[in-house]
Order: sequence, then structure tokens, then C-alpha cells
Amino acid sequence: MMLGPRPRNLPIAPVALPSKKRLPLLEGVREQDQTRPIYAVWEITLACDLACRHCGSRAGKGRPDELDTKEALDMVRQMHELGVLEVTVIGGEAYLRDDWTEIVREIRRLGMQCSMTTGGRGLTPERARQAKDAGLQSVSVSIDGLRESHDMLRGVQGSFDSAMKAFENLRAVGIPVAANTQINRPNLKEIPEVFDLLVKNKIHGWQMQITTAMGRAGDEPDMLLEPWQVLEVIPMLARLKKRADESKVRFWAGNNIGYYGPFESTIRAAFPGKHRGSCGAGKLVLGLEANGDIKGCPSLPTDVYVGGNIRETSLKDVWERSKPLRFTRDMTVDQLGGFCRDCYYNDACLAGCNWTTHVLFGKTGDNPYCHHRAYELMQQHEWERIEKVSEAPGLPFDHGIFKIVKERMPDGEHARLSALNEETIKFVSGG
Repeated sequence: MMLGPRPRNLPIAPVALPSKKRLPLLEGVREQDQTRPIYAVWEITLACDLACRHCGSRAGKGRPDELDTKEALDMVRQMHELGVLEVTVIGGEAYLRDDWTEIVREIRRLGMQCSMTTGGRGLTPERARQAKDAGLQSVSVSIDGLRESHDMLRGVQGSFDSAMKAFENLRAVGIPVAANTQINRPNLKEIPEVFDLLVKNKIHGWQMQITTAMGRAGDEPDMLLEPWQVLEVIPMLARLKKRADESKVRFWAGNNIGYYGPFESTIRAAFPGKHRGSCGAGKLVLGLEANGDIKGCPSLPTDVYVGGNIRETSLKDVWERSKPLRFTRDMTVDQLGGFCRDCYYNDACLAGCNWTTHVLFGKTGDNPYCHHRAYELMQQHEWERIEKVSEAPGLPFDHGIFKIVKERMPDGEHARLSALNEETIKFVSGG
């Protein structure tokens, strides 16, 4: 499936609003607020040299109030003091910041691990060497399809070839390479071939996630998977997991994939207990925006989930005393709705990825992109799809509003999807 022309009613790369000022903090620090993030994802600039149709942050132009070098290095210090063990620098495109290697070098000097996620368009041999000299330990290059699909999704002709060249440039200086892939309707059928291509490029790890309805992706509903399509996605990934093991590639399912269906222990074999818990935002994960805004997860919408800014409040105080960063620490089954409210796994899962649900419905607690849910509905000859209700305003990290529509599953699709899932159960069990 190839999409038509990009919708033009909203700017491709809007200017972000300035950071919020004087956000309130709560009094007192509870025991659960003293948990510490072990992993931070830091957007060090919103500037980007691609124009991806599925970009949730609508990246392109730098924020008007991005941290200067001194402020950025102080952020590194505060992350270290808070207990962060690993930092991934992202954008936009991280290398478009003039001091990006200085930031990487300081992260490494303080003993934290450092990696980068990139589209790779401008990751030249010189930049690769600079990254190596600064101590960058791994780079994940985004690959979202074969050449035609990737270039269409990334919004720039030649971006696929540039990404392949980035792999080459990184390997040449000795930086280990990984890859990340978004799964959506245009590229769904290509994912197995994409994985084969990535193995040939000697990746050590592959992370995949389902494209969510944030930012530009939400502008084009035809890009988004229907919820019932997880009945195709998850069996496909369960089969690819075996190939990943054979190729010694670390297989890392993103936060909005899976949830307690029959293949959870397969695709999350590397996780404790071989399953995903509830959302880690504000518990184990920290998200930072380029202007110093602090969130519990880098993907969460800015307008609701920013808890403070490093220019006004210490990182520690925002982490411990900000209500937006506490939301997962306080979340209970009583806040769930729809199928998730009465699900057998409700207290362990708590509706999974809050980012996925909030950008669909403007609230959390009911996640239709769940394999267990789709599998159970299939047994009743039912499936779910989504319909758009209202448009996004056109700002970075924004979203429109969708609704869930439940329907009877057509007999032919029921037979096809049932067979696919049952055959895959036998495949992963060795039967």
C-alpha cells in the first residue's frame, strides 16, 4: 500500500511553542516517588533534515528556546545525580546541533551509557568519526521499509540510500549499529524483507513499534494500522524472533506491541518474566525536550505531560514532585475503561502504552492495539477499527481524536486470521 499526496492543511514543520513557565509542584515526596529513572531519551534539538510522514513531533525546525551548551551540560550532570544509567540522544536529528558530540562526551565522562537514534541522512564519515571520538557506543538507524516505501514515509527521495550509507560509515569507525522500524499499513507486508536487509547490515539489535496517531501520522489515518491488524503483526514478529535469534540480533519489541497474547513470551523473551509490565513512564523512563521540558516518557504529548523545566526547577524535584510525572505511579484499574477495564490482565498491564491511547482518544485507559484483546474478540467473530473524529491543531507532539468501532469480523477474514495465529502458535512451540 502506498499513500497518496501528503495532506497540506497543516504545516509540515511548525514552530514549537515556548516551554511552559512556573508549573506547580506537589508538596512532599512519597516512597513511590523516590524510584529512579534508569533510562533517559533526550531530544537535544527539534531540527531535522527529513520530513517523515509518521513523525509524532512534526520535527523540522528547532525549538525557539532550546538549551544552550552550558544548560545542556548541566542537564547531563543532573541526570547523572538522579541515577540515570543510559541516555539516548535523538531529535529531530541530534547531529544538527553543533555541540552534539560535546553533549555525548559529557554523558560518557560521567559514566553513563550513550546511544543515538537517527534517520541517517547526514551521518557522514566525518560525523561518524566525531561520534566515535566522543565515546558514542551505539547508533540505531531508522529503516521503515524497502527503498520506495522508506523514501515515501521519510518524505525525502534518497533517504533510504543515505540510511544505508550511515550503516557503512558507522561500521567503518567501529561504532556498533542497530535499527528501529515503525510498522504501519504502507510497510506491513515488507517487514520480513526489511529485517533480512538489516541482518545483512550487521545490526546487533532491532527495535520495532506500531506507528501511533501522533503528529503527522494522525493527519493520515490511512497510514495507521487498524487495531485488528495486530492479528497479522504479532504472529509475523513471533516468526521473525526465531530468525533474530539465529542471526544473534537482539529483538526488542517496543512499548506498544503485544500485551499478554499467545506470543508475548516469544517476542519478549529478553524481558523479566518474558512479558511487558505496565507503562514505565515516570517510573523507569525519563523524557527530555530540547528546551529543558521534562516528561515521564519522550513520546508523550507535551501539553499534558510536561511536569517542569530545567531552567526553573531541578530535575530531581520535577521527577519526584510533578503530578504529570507521577501519573503512572498512581494509576489503578479504576482508571481503565472499555475492554481493558475488565480484562484478566488489567492490574498487570493497566492498558499498556499510555502514549498510544492518549494520542488516539485524548485520554488513557483503553488500548485497542493489544494482541490478547484482538485474539479474544476474534473468538467472538468480532474486530475493532478506528475512525477519526477531529483533526490535530498542527503543533509538535499534538494529536486529533479517534473513536473505536466494533464490528462483526467477516467470515473470510476470520478464517484467515484464525489460521495465521494458530499456525504461528504451532511454529513457535516447535509443533
